[in-house]
Amino acid sequence: MVLNKENTVIGFVGTGVMGKSMAGHLLEAGYKVLVYNRTQSRAEELLQMGAVWKETPGEVARESRVIITMVGYPKDVEGVYFGGKGIIPSAQTGSYLIDMTTSTPSLAKRIYEEATVKDMFALDAPVSGGDVGAKEARLAIMVGGDPAAFAAVMPIFKVMGKNIVLQGPAGAGQHTKMCNQIAIASGMIGVCEAMAYAQKAGLDPSTVLQSIETGAAASWSLSNLAPRMIAGNFDPGFYIKHFIKDMIIALDSAKEMGLITPGLELAKSLYDKLAAQGEENRGTQALFKLYLEETLR
Repeated sequence: MVLNKENTVIGFVGTGVMGKSMAGHLLEAGYKVLVYNRTQSRAEELLQMGAVWKETPGEVARESRVIITMVGYPKDVEGVYFGGKGIIPSAQTGSYLIDMTTSTPSLAKRIYEEATVKDMFALDAPVSGGDVGAKEARLAIMVGGDPAAFAAVMPIFKVMGKNIVLQGPAGAGQHTKMCNQIAIASGMIGVCEAMAYAQKAGLDPSTVLQSIETGAAASWSLSNLAPRMIAGNFDPGFYIKHFIKDMIIALDSAKEMGLITPGLELAKSLYDKLAAQGEENRGTQALFKLYLEETLR
């Protein structure tokens, strides 16, 4: 059965920087959306759009056919799914549980197994594209789970993203997101160093960017975050504290597989230094600040 706006109530847990835009697109597409967020004020814009507030994740789950979660950390995922007023104890048989948080592959498998026991369908579906991708409904969505469940919720995924791929069984979506974060981690170092080099050489970094962002150096980070760096805009599209969390997950997973990741380790050490300076709530492009400090000396 394909789920659509005529036969589906969607519950959305976590309406932060990314979740607010994602839930907003579902409302605009005509779905009835129930929302819960730890801080209710962050859901106010969605409530004005027609979303219905619920007091707990369990209340959201009881009244929804599809429950989407987009929270901060694996411990938050565990809390909203397994707590006393959580999703799995409260959801109806036949519900679809979609965790779009970047979390651990092992937790994704646990949710899948617990959901299966209760005749529910679970998918891990982390995303990439940042705040811009969320606002413009063109996120990349990396999915782990059963093909039938994936097919059923595809209309919902299409409202939020463009590049939607089933990567394999439960946990495969999270493993794919780790590949994404590993590539970003080392790539961000390159973007920062390139912009710092341009500045140190007396060039206009914006003009340099015009030349290099369409060539072999092209990347999402170069095109979308380098302009923010140049403008001194370090507001979060994706928080440093959450990126550090992702890098820890990737490092732990790589260690379990016996894989060396020196680029990832270097990136994490730099972001740890930035967080220690009180910048953990800035966007990931704030790594450029470390280079500015060195350049200005």
